[in-house]
Amino acid sequence: MKLTDGFWGLRPGVTALYGQEAYDIWETADTVDGPGLVVTAPTKTIESRGDTLNRPVLTVTLSSPHEGVVRVRIAHHDGGAAPAGFELPGAVSDPARRPGRTEVDADRGILATGDLRATIRRGAPWSLEFTSGKRRLTGSGRKAQAWAQVDADAPIDRGPVDLPGEKDAPRARTFVHEQLDLGVGELVYGLGERFGPLVKNGQTIDIWNSDGGTASEQAYKNVPFYVSSRGYGVLVNDSGRVSFEVGSEAVERVQFAVSGEVLEYFVIDGPTPKDVLARYTALTGRPPVVPAWSYGLWLSTSFTTDYDEATVTGFLDEMAARELPVSVFHFDCFWMREFNWSDFAWDPRVFPDPDGMLARLHERDVRVSVWINPYIGQRSPLFDEARRGGYLVRRADGSVWQWDMWQAGMALVDFTNRDAVAWFQSKLRVLIAQGVDCFKTDFGERIPVDVVWADGSDPERMHNLYAQLYNRAVHDLLVEERGAGEAVLFARSATAGGQTMPVHWGGDSTSTYTSMAETLRGGLSLAMSGFAHWSHDIGGFEGTPDAGVYKRWTAFGLLSSHSRFHGSQSYRVPWMFDEEAVEVTRRFTGLKMRLMPYLHAAGLEAARTGVPVMRPMVLEFPGDPAAAYLDRQYMLGADVLVAPVFSADGEVEFYLPEGTWTHLLTGEHVAGGRWLRETHDVLSLPVYVRPGAVLPWGAREDRPDYDYLEGLSFRVFPGGEGTASITVTTPDGRSETFEVDRADVTE
Repeated sequence: MKLTDGFWGLRPGVTALYGQEAYDIWETADTVDGPGLVVTAPTKTIESRGDTLNRPVLTVTLSSPHEGVVRVRIAHHDGGAAPAGFELPGAVSDPARRPGRTEVDADRGILATGDLRATIRRGAPWSLEFTSGKRRLTGSGRKAQAWAQVDADAPIDRGPVDLPGEKDAPRARTFVHEQLDLGVGELVYGLGERFGPLVKNGQTIDIWNSDGGTASEQAYKNVPFYVSSRGYGVLVNDSGRVSFEVGSEAVERVQFAVSGEVLEYFVIDGPTPKDVLARYTALTGRPPVVPAWSYGLWLSTSFTTDYDEATVTGFLDEMAARELPVSVFHFDCFWMREFNWSDFAWDPRVFPDPDGMLARLHERDVRVSVWINPYIGQRSPLFDEARRGGYLVRRADGSVWQWDMWQAGMALVDFTNRDAVAWFQSKLRVLIAQGVDCFKTDFGERIPVDVVWADGSDPERMHNLYAQLYNRAVHDLLVEERGAGEAVLFARSATAGGQTMPVHWGGDSTSTYTSMAETLRGGLSLAMSGFAHWSHDIGGFEGTPDAGVYKRWTAFGLLSSHSRFHGSQSYRVPWMFDEEAVEVTRRFTGLKMRLMPYLHAAGLEAARTGVPVMRPMVLEFPGDPAAAYLDRQYMLGADVLVAPVFSADGEVEFYLPEGTWTHLLTGEHVAGGRWLRETHDVLSLPVYVRPGAVLPWGAREDRPDYDYLEGLSFRVFPGGEGTASITVTTPDGRSETFEVDRADVTE
């Protein structure tokens, strides 16, 4: 949201009042986080007592909810309801352990927490600086903090408008913004699953969940958190529409603005990007451990295809005959009767014996996933039940909010109502008792703003937060029914904190090489936003891929955190493309199963540290300038580099950091510190192992959830010295640590 007209002016209809100076600085023990500073920032430099009259001020409060994290709160009028922020399970509540330390003297005020220091200089111009040790991270300077008023007809673009009532709904006309410095060469990452360039500099980004596919500037998973290459992160603690200008308005700064009278953000110390993610996920929630079986191959019915139990059985028979192990079978939308979504009842015309069918699938050692969404169509038998119970979102006049997009007359479950949550969970509990193991929690993005929520939530703030409440209801139920280590979703929508309810997939792509590349960019951007587990529709969702796209996407998909064949109008079983596609699927499924001791360990690391399983190159190599912009390759865990092939001719360009790298499939040794161009057939791709790595290598290729210690071996790669300590943990929680001499190179 751009407010200015060049460096000096403002756009027509915009009035902005800036905090001009730190007029006074007070130490207090009474912030939400305990010790902190309170600063009065008048919107004019005070030169006489008369200047204190008829003058708006900004009240800036600094505190620390967690070591190495500074909370900054900027308030104009503070008497209204505080904007809804995010759950912060890592905020320190014990007064004896609160990390903030304050110091005020004649020249400045300081809040210190860990190595991070926020320093406010008294007087004009306004100066708030963040440092860590001897490193300057960023700062808020002249004309950075502002309270702005916008005329109703001002030409201010506030991002996507895709909902009935939103275009004409009353728009907040006051905003608070902050601008933080961008240093020379500083790069910004994150802000959710975004499908454009990985580096966000130069982009305008609105944090507003939308169902826009992967080929647009919209996103299903919007997270108002970014990571800087300077070794810090910023989270804007507002669940509503946060408008970011990343060097795209004031090119020396990142600007973020929210509607209303209060803006709150956190500066999160590093010094490395991994350290930033560790602190961020410690504050907003760590990803849990996901079950080992979830790393295996998920096979779907696809969306609008015709299928019944015979179809499902036929697919599984053919997969088994071709030695293609399936871990999860997914039933998409039409397991429920058309027009009835959602009634959570198997369509009796197609599945007359669901209990028996699920039992027969479990006898095959296949888990079951079913598609759900949080909408109740008017024809669903549950509509009247939910309306009578008060479980549906309502309009201001008390009527149920409805529209006809997706399902005729559909309404929304109101997850701010605890009774509605319990009611919704009761329907899913029946399915779990039948034998359903997990749920694909689709949708949750098109949430209207012309509504009234049961708990009185601000509709703008609830738009993004709805996805959180929806997925939380389902994930909590699975934890309750299946146990913490067995709970897993396949979710599309999310916001900050959504990493605590994995897995997430990338949404509606098209069946092309271009869409395959944009899908990867989205996953890497999401990883830099704190999400550890991620998947995508192998082959693309819209359309039917040609055999080449399918085979290249299969290799990419099976070298991702989670792997699912899924599409829209056609099945995605490999023999429907050609027999070579079967061979590709067998090769890379087997490879992933062999890698399971390594991948499972990466998942356990994510639960401990917040570092994702799939990692942008810059996360592993922050000191290598060549890694900064790379978004066509990634690290799978700490040691395996993957560069998917995005071309029909098999040619691929990629970068290897310094050292001697080894191709995982061929054993070829290649010197790094340079770009390479290779051509690969469909049974191969650039998949290189880091110098000196020791990979625990599993003994089975037929399933992901086996005893990793049985038949375990270690592949030792050249380029390392000394002894590697490798801990292998089995799916049932048994662990053993091995000391491996890197001199005993096996590759």
